[in-house]
Amino acid sequence: MKTKTHAFAGALALLMVCLFWTSTILSEMFGSTEQIVLVKTTIFQGMAILIPAMAITGASGFSLGGKWKTPLIINKKRRMKIAASNGILILVPSAFFLAMRAEAGNFDTMFVVVQAIELLAGAANITLLGLNMRDGLSMRNRKANKVKS
Repeated sequence: MKTKTHAFAGALALLMVCLFWTSTILSEMFGSTEQIVLVKTTIFQGMAILIPAMAITGASGFSLGGKWKTPLIINKKRRMKIAASNGILILVPSAFFLAMRAEAGNFDTMFVVVQAIELLAGAANITLLGLNMRDGLSMRNRKANKVKS
């Protein structure tokens, strides 16, 4: 059960970050001002799903990994710490800032700078979470192959 919870929460977190990132790029490139405002406010509201998904992923992952010292587990834990820090220190504050600025119609230089930082941090988290998913699937496949042998 814990493994399925971890997999679901991790996949949901990765999906949410990918949706946020893609929606931002598309709205900034092709959307109207109203669409950009909608995307920025929806992303901020979506934190109500993303933050618990990340917390559940991290907690269940650390519980499943226990005191294992395999390189795969060590790398997954390290990446998760970076992704969580990135989210807490950059992505959540950026989402709040950008939503407030967008709602106020304030698309000034500071908005653009914070948007660029958010996109870079989001891309980093997509990479980190994607690598963790890859390694998790690899671990699951190894376990399934051992059972078959």
